[in-house]
This record gives sequence, C-alpha cells and structure tokens, in this order.
Amino acid sequence: MTGDPSLTDVELQREIDLVGALVLAAAQNDGPMTQDSIDEVLGVDPDDDAAVPGSGGTSGPTG
Repeated sequence: MTGDPSLTDVELQREIDLVGALVLAAAQNDGPMTQDSIDEVLGVDPDDDAAVPGSGGTSGPTG
C-alpha cells in the first residue's frame, strides 16, 4: 500500500523531527537540559528575538 501524497505535511514532519531530536538529546543527558542545549538541538539562535514569537526581547514571562 502506498501513501497518499495529499496527506504529506512538510511542516508537521519537521516538527516531528525536532521532537525526535529533543527526545534523543534528553535521553543522553544525565539531568535536565539547559535552555542553551535545547536551543542548540533545535537550531535556534538565542540572540534572534524573531525566533521566539511574542518574546519581545525579554528573558522570560516576567521580563
């Protein structure tokens, strides 16, 4: 049985791949992952405010 190409969602596949990468990285850590290590796995530039929607350049929910 072949897959239905109309069911292909490239963005969803990218998100699944990122979650998989996070799971593998977390499994290899002895403790909680730091935000920097998570950003590295996800390929996020921590200095790029546009990478985090709604961040507004703040360091957290309280600013």
